Amino acid sequence: MASSGHLYMQTNEAKNQVIHYRRDENGTLHEERRYPTGGSGSGAFNYLSDPQGLLVEGAHSTLLTPDNQFLFAVNAADNSVSSFGVDTAGELSLVDAKRTGNPVTGRSGTAKSLAYSASRRILYVLHSLGPSHIRLLSIDSNGSLDARPDGYSATPADKPGRVPTMLTISPDDQVVLVGSAVDELPARNPDGSAIVWVQRNGNPHSIAANAPDPDGLGVFPIGAHGELGSPTFHDAGATSPWCQVFLHHRPDQFIIGYATSDGLALATLHPDGAVTTGPVVRADTSMGRPSELCWMTISPDDRLIFANMTGYGYVTSWRLDGNVLSVARDPACPRVPGDGTFRGFAGIVGSGPNDMWMTEDGEYLYQIYGNASRLIGYAVHPNGDLTEVTSAEIPHNSPQGLTGF
Repeated sequence: MASSGHLYMQTNEAKNQVIHYRRDENGTLHEERRYPTGGSGSGAFNYLSDPQGLLVEGAHSTLLTPDNQFLFAVNAADNSVSSFGVDTAGELSLVDAKRTGNPVTGRSGTAKSLAYSASRRILYVLHSLGPSHIRLLSIDSNGSLDARPDGYSATPADKPGRVPTMLTISPDDQVVLVGSAVDELPARNPDGSAIVWVQRNGNPHSIAANAPDPDGLGVFPIGAHGELGSPTFHDAGATSPWCQVFLHHRPDQFIIGYATSDGLALATLHPDGAVTTGPVVRADTSMGRPSELCWMTISPDDRLIFANMTGYGYVTSWRLDGNVLSVARDPACPRVPGDGTFRGFAGIVGSGPNDMWMTEDGEYLYQIYGNASRLIGYAVHPNGDLTEVTSAEIPHNSPQGLTGF
């Protein structure tokens, strides 16, 4: 049985806060306290309600340093990052809050995803809109933040409208990977549904990244002082390579989750920065496409991968045996209904699940269902099934970013 611990989630409200939960040995959550970040979240609105809503979908928008000494949280609306000290009881103290350097030109900023280089004490912040999609903040020994002037585009020169979703640092701290959802922002039909096909040269064309050009995954080398070198763009294997997570025991391999290709693939990062991918193993899409498979986590032994189907309202699991992926349980848990106001790209009414986190021992998985106002904790079974063990009420629609220890 898992030992007790702590879980953190940002509310992403206009006056953003981080909620600290105490986690019992049986996985049950108890809210301890809410800590203001000193920054502004995007507020409570559906991510399909307008283009800005799409941009603030956070991918790993909160994270802990490997030693659990500091917690960082993105404030999506004002393009800032907050730094908290973490004591041995899991309590937080706000140390600093700094702007990333990207201006806020509309109703919301676009900062969304974090990655941390422990060897360099540098935080990498991904923004959905450029030209400086990636900004850097240095962290001193007290957790104070210093925004660096350098900024980096995460899109190919011929696709300036691409929307990056998540960045990940390789286990050896030498490479940053950047995934992307679409090559341009979707327009809307009169009924509010998203337009994901456009006419180009008289032919229908998907706006999904990596289609038809095989360039959906960006790879940046990291320099000695944390600076990023010129990126290369690689075939991600399928459309909308939204999420990429490295295996725990194979530092050169990672799993890619595809938002519009509805499945996962095993990929290899080669020493020269090249990427090769295996076949995409797709989930059941009989409810409609795309599934909007987005957030993902991997069990400590690398045997199970869980990904939420944001457009469907549940979690699906895959099994990894050697280099072979297969669907384990689809779905892995019952579908969670929302309040009826959320519709994904496929038009399915659901609960809009976003970020998830698994305990270090692999015993429990926690999943945000924003439109259902619920944070659900599941017991993880060896066959890939999930059994609900706890549920906490959370602010409607808006929360994102889960991390803990």
